[in-house]
Amino acid sequence: MGQVVRSGERLRAAEEVVAQLRDGLGVVSVTLPSLRVDPVSLASDMPYPLVDLGRCNLDTALRLAAVLQGLEK
Repeated sequence: MGQVVRSGERLRAAEEVVAQLRDGLGVVSVTLPSLRVDPVSLASDMPYPLVDLGRCNLDTALRLAAVLQGLEK
C-alpha cells in the first residue's frame, strides 16, 4: 500500500510541475500543446514520472529559444 501512496504523490507532483510550466510559459506567450505527464513512465518502475514537453511547431520553438536566450543574459 505504501508504494501506491508514493506513486500517487509522485503523480501529483508531476501534474503540479506541468501546470507550473504551462502557466510560466503562458506568461511569455509560449504554448507547448503536448505538455503533459508521460503516461508510459507512470506504468514503469522508474522513481519519478517523466514530464513530456512534447512537440511544437517552428514558431513556438523559436519563441521558446528566444525566451531562454533572454534568461542567459
